[in-house]
Amino acid sequence: MFMAALISIGLSFISEIAMKDVGIFVGTIVILLFIFIGILFDTIGIAVTSADEAPLHSMSSKKIKGAKKAVELKKNSAKVSSFCCDVIGDICGIISGAAGVAVATRLTQTFNISALISSLLTTGFIAALTIGGKAFEKPIAISNGNKILYNFARVLSIFSKD
Repeated sequence: MFMAALISIGLSFISEIAMKDVGIFVGTIVILLFIFIGILFDTIGIAVTSADEAPLHSMSSKKIKGAKKAVELKKNSAKVSSFCCDVIGDICGIISGAAGVAVATRLTQTFNISALISSLLTTGFIAALTIGGKAFEKPIAISNGNKILYNFARVLSIFSKD
């Protein structure tokens, strides 16, 4: 819970700085970035739970870089999935919504439209991309769990001594 709060504060801080006095185009890019991060981590969380551990052990015994980290992630799949899907995914959803408020405000000011209309359009845009993106990636993550997990583990292994 403490880690979730810290990550949320950090990402919110970045979002607040990025969204201060930002235009509609840049604001939309920031929203898209947070939606993408949420979908990416949701993909990783699902891949970790759907991956098969045996091929990862085989790769690890052959000393393939990242395989040992992949086995470690798979052994802790419940925690990894919860962190990726629930913590990072939910935080990105909240922050993309908060960034959406800034974009909706700019839409209202720029195009002199109702705040309600701009809010509804922005919320609909964010929800459609988030829900659609996660629905699109789920079958891919399930059927390519080992490949996704291994590639994620390779990236993480860059930052570890193993």
